[in-house]
Amino acid sequence: MSRISPSWLFLGTLALFVASCMQGHEENGNAFKVGLLTPGPISDGGWNAGAYEALQEIAKDLGAQISTQQVATPADFEQGFRGYAQQGFSLVFGHGFEFQDPALRVAKDYPNTDFVVSSGSVSATNVASLQFDLDQATYLAGMLAASMSKTGRAGCIGGMELPVIKKTFDGFIAGAKSVDPDFVVATAYTGNFEDVAAARAAANAMISRGADFLLQNADAAGLGVFQAAKDHGILAFGSNGDQSSTAPQTVLASAVISIPAAFLQMARESKENRFEGRVVKEGLGGGAIGLIYNPRLEARIPPEVKARVSETEDKIRTGRLEVDP
Repeated sequence: MSRISPSWLFLGTLALFVASCMQGHEENGNAFKVGLLTPGPISDGGWNAGAYEALQEIAKDLGAQISTQQVATPADFEQGFRGYAQQGFSLVFGHGFEFQDPALRVAKDYPNTDFVVSSGSVSATNVASLQFDLDQATYLAGMLAASMSKTGRAGCIGGMELPVIKKTFDGFIAGAKSVDPDFVVATAYTGNFEDVAAARAAANAMISRGADFLLQNADAAGLGVFQAAKDHGILAFGSNGDQSSTAPQTVLASAVISIPAAFLQMARESKENRFEGRVVKEGLGGGAIGLIYNPRLEARIPPEVKARVSETEDKIRTGRLEVDP
């Protein structure tokens, strides 16, 4: 029977402890880390909230370490990207059209980090863009507005006048005019995504000129649109996420984006080292875009109007109707 001295036992235990510590550091160093930069608060119930929900899904499904930052200026966008890349993050999302140029600049310096821009149109070796054709859903909302309006007027209120937001309003206008060519839709922008009072004032101005339906695409500021609509007893449409719970007696329907599904796809590719820089289009056809009715108010929609909207939705989904100009 062999004998092992206490000193050898100690050294053996110490070696196992050191090996265990080294393995832990190695695993932490190689962890799949995913960062998110948002232009507004993740509590907005729409655009930014959807991105944060997606980040949580990535953590749950892929075991990622996650982090999020709210950034306000182009300089902050670039600093945010650069900071995450310097910390060894595998993937960073810039959630908005405005993140395109900063992503391209930083990506050149950090080839081992993948970058994704929401609502973008740029690509590089390690940069991909997600294009959400939300105008396909706002087209359907426009049809609802023109079919149910008593005044023949509606309004669209956005945050910053970005091409992707204007596109959603163009879709709404096109949908309304497909029902009534003389239907009038006013548009206004508050200049930011957080000024609830400015959005409310813009909505009140449109209502005073006869608008009895409003579409908001202003992120957190959109709450002001819902408040004005409620005060005047008219209906509104949510955007980016299902906002019926935000204003249950006001939001008739919401044009929604399934951000988690799109983000998960990109995260999975990055984790499996098969990330490819490109532009990915998401629309009604792939199930990433849709119009969701508020169950509390759905009964107010005439059956023939719902049938017409459903028929049009099927045409867009199958490519028989092109919404883009």
